[in-house]
Amino acid sequence: MKTIRNRYYGQLPKIGIRPAVDGRRNGIRESLEETTMNLAKSVAAYLSEHLRHYNGEQVEFVLADTCIGGVAEAAQTAEKFAREGVGVSITVSPCWCYGSETMDMTPDIPKAVWGFNGTERPGAVYLAAVLAAHNQKGLPAFGIYGKDVQDVGDTTIPDDVKEKLLQFSKSALAVATMKGKSYLSMGSVSMGIAGSMVDAEFFQDYLGMRNEYVDSTEFIRRMDKEIYDKEEYERALSWVKENCKEGPDNNPEDMQRSREEKDRDWEISVKMALIARDLMVGNPKLLEIGYGEEALGHNAIIGGFQGQRQWTDHLPNGDFMEAILNSSFDWNGIRAPYILATENDSLNGVTMLFGHLLTNTAQVFADVRTYWSPDAVERVTGYKPEGLAENGFIHLINSGPAALDGTGELTKGGKPAMKPFWEITEEEAQKCLDATLWRPSNTGYFRGGGYSSDFLTRGKMPVTCARINLVKGLGPVLQIAEGYTVELPEQVHETLDNRTDPTWPTTWFVPNLTGEGVFKDVYSVMNSWGANHCAMSYGHIGHELITLASMLRIPVNMHNVSEEKIFRPSAWGMFGTKDQEGADYRACNAYGPLYR
Repeated sequence: MKTIRNRYYGQLPKIGIRPAVDGRRNGIRESLEETTMNLAKSVAAYLSEHLRHYNGEQVEFVLADTCIGGVAEAAQTAEKFAREGVGVSITVSPCWCYGSETMDMTPDIPKAVWGFNGTERPGAVYLAAVLAAHNQKGLPAFGIYGKDVQDVGDTTIPDDVKEKLLQFSKSALAVATMKGKSYLSMGSVSMGIAGSMVDAEFFQDYLGMRNEYVDSTEFIRRMDKEIYDKEEYERALSWVKENCKEGPDNNPEDMQRSREEKDRDWEISVKMALIARDLMVGNPKLLEIGYGEEALGHNAIIGGFQGQRQWTDHLPNGDFMEAILNSSFDWNGIRAPYILATENDSLNGVTMLFGHLLTNTAQVFADVRTYWSPDAVERVTGYKPEGLAENGFIHLINSGPAALDGTGELTKGGKPAMKPFWEITEEEAQKCLDATLWRPSNTGYFRGGGYSSDFLTRGKMPVTCARINLVKGLGPVLQIAEGYTVELPEQVHETLDNRTDPTWPTTWFVPNLTGEGVFKDVYSVMNSWGANHCAMSYGHIGHELITLASMLRIPVNMHNVSEEKIFRPSAWGMFGTKDQEGADYRACNAYGPLYR
């Protein structure tokens, strides 16, 4: 099992397990004590097999010292959880307990309660009572109730309960991991893009994060004064020359840069990658060369680089820096990706972070560029789309910052995939590099030169595109589109790709259609997208994103997730059961941001 050092200050969050019991002595509590504690242990054992932090470490679990039969033991457990760094709370019980006396009252920790479905000792009655207490007190909690009755003393976890425990825990760990970290703006607003108008209140109130800022000139200062690990720079540059293949230069001859300029662009691009990483998470090597302040970094779990245009009109673009940091490998080997948003689009950066923390995989940053209808494709290429692409598709493409994992050269079960770094082999990482060309940048867009990654994502990968948008008077809203990547005949791809910029990475994406609302057709999905960017994550994780959003009190304005997979706090049902989207908006508005 591969692991890496935790990059961020503070310990990784733990999950606390609270076994609740009927507090009445003289035979009642005593008969339940062992069963209740064993149920809690079985939850910890199951989740420990299926949960990992971003760096590969196993998630730790903190068990209450005793079963919780009343307020005294609830308080003792709360004190232990605070001391141990618990960021997620799960209460389990096979029996009736005193709801308001045993509940977890910590306000900003995500909570779930599993009430055992049994007839001898009604854990389901406790579940209903304690959820009512949570709702009445304004402390939303997730209720977990198995479909099938179990026998008393049975500590096995039914499959439907496992699904909800895992869905809750992944999302809750994401909430706890973000808390206290930073978003680092490197530069400011890029080309009037609203997402790069960083909203500090959103980060503070909804995510529990702080905002840090450095000017683009900090990159120049660190390059001029050589504030980076020079040994690593030489090693990185050598690795780049060996593994990053240059592609054709599409610029007109009079706008092409000389070989000397291109070599200098590579040197600057590699230095930019080192500097951006050091700005985000620090580097002890900088202390050794006399830069103690710089060695600390900004504790940034996400960063954004403005780039255009103040930087790129004069210096090489940030595409290599962004692409390689967002990938799961570089000159230091296979490692967890860093999350870095191009054009300082903080809202897309946050969406990328959501996907990363839920899956532990790299994320693809892309423009939602073009909807190609079947008729338009046939008119331009003579080819009528078929299969997954028969209803048209969306061209996801940006100037080259997408993670190289997005090539689809990683595999699961022999199929294209993206996966956690600890599952990636050296051979797979090399395949991603081999499938990528580094094209001299379009000097019309990027006057300062640089390189853009150019690859084509392999087809038939299940993926989820998502985006957070800020709306005045409403706040943040999340949109989600599950679907698949598709492959087109080579000549069709080239014809369509050449109409945009063939030097950039391309993903052809088809959302899953439901026949209703926004997802009645592909055009409506494109037409309803709330911004120019999206984050693409491997797998169909829309249900997990919905659960995460509800914890943060962010409503979801469009999605194509089946109703039976949606899991929100119990209180959401009190805001309406017929119209779940409307209920979500009302609940998020009533509760307000998690940290306000």
